[in-house]
Amino acid sequence: MSKIKKIKRDMLQQKNIIYLTQKYNTPLWLYNAQIIKNQIKKLKQFDVIRFAQKSCSNINILKFIKSCGVTVDAVSLGEIQRAILAGFTAKNNDLVYTSDILERNTLKKIIQYNIPVNIGSLDMVKILGKASPGHHVWLRINPKFGDGHHIKTNTGGENSKHGIWDIEQAISEIKRYHLLLIGIHMHIGSGINESNIEKMCNTMIHSTLKIKQNIQFISAGGGLNIPYHKKEREVNIKKYFNIWNTTRNIIASKLSCPIKLEIEPGRFLVAQSGVLIAQVCSVKKVGNNHFIILDAGFNDLMRPMLYGSYHKISVIYKDSRPMFLEKTMEYIISGPLCESGDVFTIKKNGSLLKRKLPIIFPEDYIVIHDTGAYGASMSSNYNSRPLIPEILYKNNNFYEIRKRQSMKELLKLEILN
Repeated sequence: MSKIKKIKRDMLQQKNIIYLTQKYNTPLWLYNAQIIKNQIKKLKQFDVIRFAQKSCSNINILKFIKSCGVTVDAVSLGEIQRAILAGFTAKNNDLVYTSDILERNTLKKIIQYNIPVNIGSLDMVKILGKASPGHHVWLRINPKFGDGHHIKTNTGGENSKHGIWDIEQAISEIKRYHLLLIGIHMHIGSGINESNIEKMCNTMIHSTLKIKQNIQFISAGGGLNIPYHKKEREVNIKKYFNIWNTTRNIIASKLSCPIKLEIEPGRFLVAQSGVLIAQVCSVKKVGNNHFIILDAGFNDLMRPMLYGSYHKISVIYKDSRPMFLEKTMEYIISGPLCESGDVFTIKKNGSLLKRKLPIIFPEDYIVIHDTGAYGASMSSNYNSRPLIPEILYKNNNFYEIRKRQSMKELLKLEILN
Protein backbone atom coordinates (compact mmCIF):
# COMPACT_ATOMS: atom_id res chain seq x y z
CA MET A 1 0.00 0.00 0.00
CA SER A 2 1.35 3.43 -0.98
CA LYS A 3 2.00 6.06 1.66
CA ILE A 4 -0.82 8.24 0.32
CA LYS A 5 -3.31 5.35 0.42
CA LYS A 6 -2.36 4.54 4.03
CA ILE A 7 -2.72 8.17 5.15
CA LYS A 8 -6.06 8.45 3.38
CA ARG A 9 -7.30 5.11 4.77
CA ASP A 10 -6.60 6.25 8.32
CA MET A 11 -8.50 9.50 7.72
CA LEU A 12 -11.47 7.71 6.13
CA GLN A 13 -12.18 5.22 8.89
CA GLN A 14 -15.89 4.63 9.29
CA LYS A 15 -15.92 6.22 12.76
CA ASN A 16 -14.43 9.41 11.31
CA ILE A 17 -16.95 9.58 8.49
CA ILE A 18 -19.88 9.05 10.87
CA TYR A 19 -18.47 11.75 13.19
CA LEU A 20 -18.05 14.25 10.34
CA THR A 21 -21.43 13.62 8.76
CA GLN A 22 -23.19 13.92 12.09
CA LYS A 23 -21.41 17.16 12.92
CA TYR A 24 -21.42 18.88 9.52
CA ASN A 25 -24.00 16.90 7.52
CA THR A 26 -23.42 15.99 3.88
CA PRO A 27 -22.15 16.68 1.35
CA LEU A 28 -18.76 17.95 2.48
CA TRP A 29 -15.16 18.30 1.32
CA LEU A 30 -12.37 16.73 3.35
CA TYR A 31 -8.62 17.39 2.88
CA ASN A 32 -5.56 15.74 4.41
CA ALA A 33 -2.73 18.16 5.25
CA GLN A 34 -0.08 15.41 5.47
CA ILE A 35 -0.67 14.34 1.87
CA ILE A 36 -0.19 17.93 0.69
CA LYS A 37 3.04 18.17 2.68
CA ASN A 38 4.31 14.88 1.23
CA GLN A 39 3.62 16.07 -2.31
CA ILE A 40 5.49 19.32 -1.65
CA LYS A 41 8.53 17.37 -0.46
CA LYS A 42 8.66 15.51 -3.77
CA LEU A 43 9.39 18.81 -5.55
CA LYS A 44 12.06 20.17 -3.18
CA GLN A 45 14.79 19.91 -5.84
CA PHE A 46 13.24 22.87 -7.64
CA ASP A 47 14.43 26.31 -6.50
CA VAL A 48 10.86 27.62 -6.28
CA ILE A 49 7.55 25.77 -5.90
CA ARG A 50 4.71 28.08 -6.89
CA PHE A 51 1.23 26.79 -6.10
CA ALA A 52 -1.45 27.35 -8.74
CA GLN A 53 -4.11 28.32 -6.24
CA LYS A 54 -6.95 28.13 -8.79
CA SER A 55 -6.88 24.38 -8.09
CA CYS A 56 -7.73 24.84 -4.39
CA SER A 57 -8.04 28.41 -3.16
CA ASN A 58 -9.22 28.05 0.44
CA ILE A 59 -7.29 30.58 2.55
CA ASN A 60 -6.49 27.97 5.20
CA ILE A 61 -5.00 25.65 2.58
CA LEU A 62 -2.95 28.59 1.27
CA LYS A 63 -1.68 29.34 4.79
CA PHE A 64 -0.65 25.72 5.25
CA ILE A 65 1.12 25.61 1.91
CA LYS A 66 2.95 28.86 2.74
CA SER A 67 4.14 27.32 6.02
CA CYS A 68 5.74 24.57 3.91
CA GLY A 69 7.86 27.12 2.01
CA VAL A 70 5.74 27.30 -1.13
CA THR A 71 5.07 30.52 -3.07
CA VAL A 72 1.81 31.26 -4.89
CA ASP A 73 0.35 32.26 -8.22
CA ALA A 74 -2.82 34.35 -8.60
CA VAL A 75 -4.92 34.64 -11.76
CA SER A 76 -7.57 37.12 -10.61
CA LEU A 77 -8.14 40.00 -8.22
CA GLY A 78 -9.92 37.61 -5.89
CA GLU A 79 -6.95 35.26 -5.84
CA ILE A 80 -4.60 38.16 -5.12
CA GLN A 81 -6.74 39.09 -2.12
CA ARG A 82 -6.86 35.49 -0.93
CA ALA A 83 -3.08 35.22 -1.16
CA ILE A 84 -2.58 38.45 0.78
CA LEU A 85 -4.99 37.29 3.51
CA ALA A 86 -3.03 34.02 3.70
CA GLY A 87 0.18 35.99 4.36
CA PHE A 88 1.82 36.07 0.94
CA THR A 89 3.52 39.27 -0.23
CA ALA A 90 5.26 40.39 -3.40
CA LYS A 91 8.59 40.38 -1.55
CA ASN A 92 11.13 37.96 -3.06
CA ASN A 93 8.70 37.08 -5.85
CA ASP A 94 6.51 35.34 -3.26
CA LEU A 95 3.32 36.21 -5.17
CA VAL A 96 3.00 36.52 -8.96
CA TYR A 97 -0.06 37.56 -10.95
CA THR A 98 -0.67 35.60 -14.18
CA SER A 99 -3.26 36.60 -16.76
CA ASP A 100 -3.95 37.61 -20.34
CA ILE A 101 -5.71 40.85 -19.35
CA LEU A 102 -5.33 43.64 -16.78
CA GLU A 103 -8.61 44.92 -15.37
CA ARG A 104 -8.70 48.34 -13.74
CA ASN A 105 -9.16 47.25 -10.10
CA THR A 106 -6.67 44.41 -10.51
CA LEU A 107 -4.08 46.85 -11.85
CA LYS A 108 -4.57 49.10 -8.82
CA LYS A 109 -3.97 46.21 -6.44
CA ILE A 110 -0.90 45.04 -8.39
CA ILE A 111 0.65 48.50 -8.21
CA GLN A 112 -0.33 48.94 -4.53
CA TYR A 113 1.47 45.74 -3.51
CA ASN A 114 4.12 45.85 -6.24
CA ILE A 115 3.19 42.34 -7.43
CA PRO A 116 5.21 40.96 -10.37
CA VAL A 117 3.03 40.30 -13.42
CA ASN A 118 3.29 37.23 -15.68
CA ILE A 119 2.23 38.81 -18.97
CA GLY A 120 0.12 36.77 -21.37
CA SER A 121 -0.75 39.37 -24.02
CA LEU A 122 0.87 42.41 -25.63
CA ASP A 123 -1.97 44.69 -24.52
CA MET A 124 -0.93 44.12 -20.91
CA VAL A 125 2.56 45.52 -21.61
CA LYS A 126 1.20 48.89 -22.67
CA ILE A 127 -1.32 49.12 -19.81
CA LEU A 128 1.19 48.16 -17.10
CA GLY A 129 4.05 50.17 -18.61
CA LYS A 130 2.04 53.40 -18.66
CA ALA A 131 0.74 52.87 -15.12
CA SER A 132 3.89 51.51 -13.44
CA PRO A 133 7.22 52.01 -15.28
CA GLY A 134 9.97 49.72 -13.99
CA HIS A 135 7.48 47.09 -12.82
CA HIS A 136 8.83 43.53 -12.65
CA VAL A 137 7.34 41.25 -15.27
CA TRP A 138 7.49 37.71 -16.58
CA LEU A 139 6.60 36.66 -20.09
CA ARG A 140 4.24 33.73 -20.51
CA ILE A 141 5.29 32.27 -23.85
CA ASN A 142 2.88 30.28 -26.01
CA PRO A 143 5.18 27.45 -27.20
CA LYS A 144 3.00 26.98 -30.33
CA PHE A 145 1.93 23.51 -29.21
CA GLY A 146 -0.08 22.18 -26.30
CA ASP A 147 -1.03 19.08 -24.37
CA GLY A 148 -3.36 17.94 -21.59
CA HIS A 149 -5.76 15.25 -20.39
CA HIS A 150 -8.60 16.95 -22.30
CA ILE A 151 -8.87 19.47 -25.14
CA LYS A 152 -10.29 21.98 -22.62
CA THR A 153 -7.11 21.83 -20.53
CA ASN A 154 -4.73 22.44 -23.44
CA THR A 155 -3.03 25.82 -22.92
CA GLY A 156 -0.65 26.02 -25.90
CA GLY A 157 -0.84 26.34 -29.67
CA GLU A 158 -2.93 28.54 -31.94
CA ASN A 159 -6.22 27.25 -30.48
CA SER A 160 -5.32 28.50 -27.00
CA LYS A 161 -5.93 32.08 -25.89
CA HIS A 162 -3.00 31.92 -23.46
CA GLY A 163 0.47 33.37 -23.77
CA ILE A 164 2.67 35.51 -26.00
CA TRP A 165 2.99 34.33 -29.61
CA ASP A 166 5.57 36.83 -30.90
CA ILE A 167 8.50 36.96 -28.47
CA GLU A 168 10.55 39.59 -30.33
CA GLN A 169 7.61 41.99 -30.44
CA ALA A 170 6.94 41.44 -26.73
CA ILE A 171 10.58 42.19 -25.83
CA SER A 172 10.47 45.33 -27.97
CA GLU A 173 7.30 46.52 -26.19
CA ILE A 174 8.72 45.74 -22.74
CA LYS A 175 11.76 47.91 -23.51
CA ARG A 176 9.57 50.64 -24.98
CA TYR A 177 7.46 50.86 -21.83
CA HIS A 178 10.44 50.50 -19.46
CA LEU A 179 9.35 47.30 -17.71
CA LEU A 180 11.90 44.98 -16.09
CA LEU A 181 11.81 41.41 -17.42
CA ILE A 182 12.76 38.92 -14.70
CA GLY A 183 11.44 35.57 -15.93
CA ILE A 184 10.09 33.37 -18.70
CA HIS A 185 7.09 31.12 -18.07
CA MET A 186 5.78 28.29 -20.22
CA HIS A 187 2.78 26.01 -19.71
CA ILE A 188 1.32 23.64 -22.30
CA GLY A 189 -1.61 22.15 -20.40
CA SER A 190 -2.96 20.24 -17.44
CA GLY A 191 -2.22 16.53 -17.37
CA ILE A 192 0.70 16.67 -19.78
CA ASN A 193 2.25 13.68 -21.52
CA GLU A 194 5.84 12.99 -20.48
CA SER A 195 6.81 12.63 -24.14
CA ASN A 196 6.26 16.37 -24.58
CA ILE A 197 8.55 17.50 -21.76
CA GLU A 198 11.73 17.53 -23.83
CA LYS A 199 9.91 19.32 -26.65
CA MET A 200 8.77 21.94 -24.15
CA CYS A 201 12.29 22.32 -22.76
CA ASN A 202 13.77 22.79 -26.23
CA THR A 203 11.17 25.46 -26.90
CA MET A 204 12.10 27.18 -23.63
CA ILE A 205 15.78 27.27 -24.64
CA HIS A 206 14.93 28.62 -28.09
CA SER A 207 12.59 31.25 -26.62
CA THR A 208 14.90 32.55 -23.88
CA LEU A 209 17.82 32.93 -26.29
CA LYS A 210 15.68 35.24 -28.40
CA ILE A 211 15.37 37.76 -25.58
CA LYS A 212 19.14 38.45 -25.53
CA GLN A 213 19.18 39.74 -21.95
CA ASN A 214 19.63 38.49 -18.42
CA ILE A 215 16.69 37.06 -16.49
CA GLN A 216 16.34 35.62 -12.99
CA PHE A 217 13.85 32.77 -13.46
CA ILE A 218 12.42 30.21 -15.81
CA SER A 219 9.19 28.40 -14.98
CA ALA A 220 8.42 24.82 -15.99
CA GLY A 221 4.72 25.56 -15.56
CA GLY A 222 2.40 22.97 -14.06
CA GLY A 223 0.20 20.19 -15.34
CA LEU A 224 1.91 17.35 -13.45
CA ASN A 225 -0.16 14.17 -13.51
CA ILE A 226 -1.51 12.28 -10.54
CA PRO A 227 -2.89 8.72 -10.74
CA TYR A 228 -6.67 9.15 -10.74
CA HIS A 229 -7.07 5.60 -12.05
CA LYS A 230 -5.26 2.56 -10.61
CA LYS A 231 -3.78 1.94 -14.07
CA GLU A 232 -2.21 5.41 -14.11
CA ARG A 233 1.05 6.45 -12.48
CA GLU A 234 2.44 9.65 -11.06
CA VAL A 235 4.89 11.54 -13.23
CA ASN A 236 8.56 10.62 -12.71
CA ILE A 237 9.67 13.69 -10.74
CA LYS A 238 13.36 12.83 -10.80
CA LYS A 239 13.35 12.51 -14.58
CA TYR A 240 11.19 15.63 -14.93
CA PHE A 241 13.56 17.69 -12.76
CA ASN A 242 16.69 16.43 -14.50
CA ILE A 243 15.39 17.42 -17.93
CA TRP A 244 14.42 20.88 -16.71
CA ASN A 245 17.62 21.33 -14.70
CA THR A 246 19.67 20.60 -17.83
CA THR A 247 17.55 23.17 -19.65
CA ARG A 248 18.14 25.74 -16.91
CA ASN A 249 21.90 25.16 -17.03
CA ILE A 250 22.02 25.58 -20.81
CA ILE A 251 20.10 28.86 -20.61
CA ALA A 252 22.20 30.15 -17.69
CA SER A 253 25.36 29.36 -19.65
CA LYS A 254 24.13 31.01 -22.84
CA LEU A 255 22.90 34.15 -21.04
CA SER A 256 25.86 34.20 -18.61
CA CYS A 257 23.69 34.68 -15.53
CA PRO A 258 22.38 32.52 -12.65
CA ILE A 259 18.78 31.36 -13.13
CA LYS A 260 16.35 29.87 -10.65
CA LEU A 261 14.10 27.03 -11.77
CA GLU A 262 10.42 27.27 -10.81
CA ILE A 263 7.64 24.73 -11.02
CA GLU A 264 3.96 25.65 -10.78
CA PRO A 265 1.92 22.65 -9.58
CA GLY A 266 -1.76 22.74 -8.75
CA ARG A 267 -3.38 19.31 -8.83
CA PHE A 268 -0.08 17.59 -8.00
CA LEU A 269 -0.03 19.15 -4.54
CA VAL A 270 -3.68 18.93 -3.54
CA ALA A 271 -5.72 16.53 -5.70
CA GLN A 272 -4.95 13.34 -3.78
CA SER A 273 -5.46 15.08 -0.44
CA GLY A 274 -9.16 15.71 -0.99
CA VAL A 275 -12.37 13.68 -1.05
CA LEU A 276 -16.03 14.53 -1.51
CA ILE A 277 -18.29 12.76 0.99
CA ALA A 278 -21.95 12.47 0.07
CA GLN A 279 -24.92 10.47 1.29
CA VAL A 280 -27.01 8.11 -0.81
CA CYS A 281 -30.55 9.47 -1.10
CA SER A 282 -32.01 6.95 -3.52
CA VAL A 283 -31.16 3.67 -5.24
CA LYS A 284 -33.17 3.72 -8.44
CA LYS A 285 -33.65 1.05 -11.14
CA VAL A 286 -34.22 2.48 -14.62
CA GLY A 287 -34.47 -0.26 -17.23
CA ASN A 288 -31.19 -2.15 -17.03
CA ASN A 289 -29.44 0.62 -15.11
CA HIS A 290 -29.16 1.09 -11.36
CA PHE A 291 -28.72 4.75 -10.40
CA ILE A 292 -27.34 5.91 -7.08
CA ILE A 293 -28.61 9.44 -6.43
CA LEU A 294 -26.47 11.41 -3.98
CA ASP A 295 -27.04 14.65 -2.14
CA ALA A 296 -24.02 16.11 -4.03
CA GLY A 297 -24.21 17.22 -7.66
CA PHE A 298 -22.05 18.70 -10.38
CA ASN A 299 -22.55 22.08 -8.73
CA ASP A 300 -20.19 20.62 -6.11
CA LEU A 301 -17.86 18.51 -8.30
CA MET A 302 -17.84 19.61 -11.92
CA ARG A 303 -14.87 17.67 -13.33
CA PRO A 304 -16.70 14.49 -14.41
CA MET A 305 -19.39 16.40 -16.31
CA LEU A 306 -16.91 18.93 -17.73
CA TYR A 307 -14.08 16.62 -18.76
CA GLY A 308 -15.42 13.09 -18.35
CA SER A 309 -12.88 12.78 -15.54
CA TYR A 310 -12.44 9.53 -13.65
CA HIS A 311 -12.49 9.51 -9.85
CA LYS A 312 -12.16 6.47 -7.63
CA ILE A 313 -15.35 5.82 -5.66
CA SER A 314 -15.70 3.89 -2.42
CA VAL A 315 -18.60 3.04 -0.11
CA ILE A 316 -18.90 3.49 3.63
CA TYR A 317 -21.94 1.96 5.30
CA LYS A 318 -24.05 4.05 7.68
CA ASP A 319 -23.98 1.24 10.26
CA SER A 320 -21.77 -1.65 11.35
CA ARG A 321 -23.09 -4.23 8.88
CA PRO A 322 -20.23 -6.14 7.18
CA MET A 323 -19.19 -5.21 3.65
CA PHE A 324 -19.09 -8.32 1.47
CA LEU A 325 -16.99 -7.34 -1.51
CA GLU A 326 -17.99 -10.53 -3.34
CA LYS A 327 -21.59 -9.21 -3.44
CA THR A 328 -21.39 -6.33 -5.87
CA MET A 329 -23.56 -4.54 -8.38
CA GLU A 330 -22.92 -2.17 -11.26
CA TYR A 331 -24.10 1.34 -10.46
CA ILE A 332 -24.21 4.72 -12.14
CA ILE A 333 -23.41 7.38 -9.54
CA SER A 334 -25.38 10.58 -10.05
CA GLY A 335 -26.44 13.76 -8.32
CA PRO A 336 -29.83 15.36 -7.57
CA LEU A 337 -29.70 18.26 -10.04
CA CYS A 338 -32.30 18.86 -12.73
CA GLU A 339 -29.80 17.88 -15.45
CA SER A 340 -29.30 14.55 -17.21
CA GLY A 341 -25.58 15.33 -17.21
CA ASP A 342 -25.45 15.38 -13.40
CA VAL A 343 -23.45 12.14 -13.30
CA PHE A 344 -20.12 11.35 -11.59
CA THR A 345 -19.42 8.15 -13.55
CA ILE A 346 -19.15 9.23 -17.14
CA LYS A 347 -16.76 8.71 -20.04
CA LYS A 348 -14.97 11.47 -21.96
CA ASN A 349 -17.45 11.05 -24.82
CA GLY A 350 -20.35 11.69 -22.44
CA SER A 351 -21.66 8.12 -22.23
CA LEU A 352 -22.49 6.59 -18.86
CA LEU A 353 -19.91 4.47 -17.06
CA LYS A 354 -21.07 1.78 -14.67
CA ARG A 355 -19.01 1.11 -11.54
CA LYS A 356 -18.91 -2.23 -9.73
CA LEU A 357 -19.44 -1.49 -6.03
CA PRO A 358 -20.62 -3.28 -2.88
CA ILE A 359 -24.41 -3.43 -2.49
CA ILE A 360 -25.58 0.07 -1.52
CA PHE A 361 -28.66 1.23 0.37
CA PRO A 362 -30.13 4.70 1.02
CA GLU A 363 -28.36 6.62 3.82
CA ASP A 364 -25.03 4.88 3.13
CA TYR A 365 -22.10 7.13 2.22
CA ILE A 366 -20.17 7.50 -1.02
CA VAL A 367 -16.60 8.83 -1.03
CA ILE A 368 -15.39 10.35 -4.31
CA HIS A 369 -11.59 10.40 -4.17
CA ASP A 370 -8.86 12.74 -5.48
CA THR A 371 -11.10 15.80 -5.54
CA GLY A 372 -8.74 18.19 -3.75
CA ALA A 373 -7.99 19.97 -7.03
CA TYR A 374 -10.70 21.72 -9.02
CA GLY A 375 -13.38 20.43 -6.69
CA ALA A 376 -14.42 23.14 -4.24
CA SER A 377 -12.72 25.85 -6.31
CA MET A 378 -15.01 25.14 -9.30
CA SER A 379 -18.21 24.76 -7.27
CA SER A 380 -21.28 26.83 -8.07
CA ASN A 381 -24.73 27.69 -6.74
CA TYR A 382 -26.52 26.03 -9.67
CA ASN A 383 -30.09 25.02 -8.80
CA SER A 384 -29.77 27.53 -5.92
CA ARG A 385 -27.74 25.05 -3.90
CA PRO A 386 -25.49 26.55 -1.18
CA LEU A 387 -21.74 25.87 -1.17
CA ILE A 388 -20.78 23.00 1.10
CA PRO A 389 -18.31 22.96 4.02
CA GLU A 390 -14.59 22.23 3.74
CA ILE A 391 -12.82 20.28 6.49
CA LEU A 392 -9.04 19.97 6.95
CA TYR A 393 -7.58 16.91 8.70
CA LYS A 394 -4.31 17.97 10.31
CA ASN A 395 -2.36 16.46 13.22
CA ASN A 396 -5.15 13.92 13.88
CA ASN A 397 -7.78 16.64 14.25
CA PHE A 398 -10.57 17.90 12.01
CA TYR A 399 -10.85 21.64 11.40
CA GLU A 400 -13.72 23.36 9.64
CA ILE A 401 -12.05 25.73 7.14
CA ARG A 402 -15.19 26.83 5.31
CA LYS A 403 -18.68 26.81 6.76
CA ARG A 404 -21.68 25.59 4.82
CA GLN A 405 -23.27 28.52 3.01
CA SER A 406 -26.80 29.31 4.17
CA MET A 407 -29.71 30.18 1.88
CA LYS A 408 -29.85 33.56 3.60
CA GLU A 409 -26.22 34.24 2.59
CA LEU A 410 -26.89 32.99 -0.92
CA LEU A 411 -29.89 35.30 -1.43
CA LYS A 412 -28.40 38.33 0.36
CA LEU A 413 -26.77 39.71 -2.81
CA GLU A 414 -30.06 39.84 -4.69
CA ILE A 415 -32.21 42.95 -4.39
CA LEU A 416 -35.91 42.29 -3.93
CA ASN A 417 -38.22 45.01 -5.30
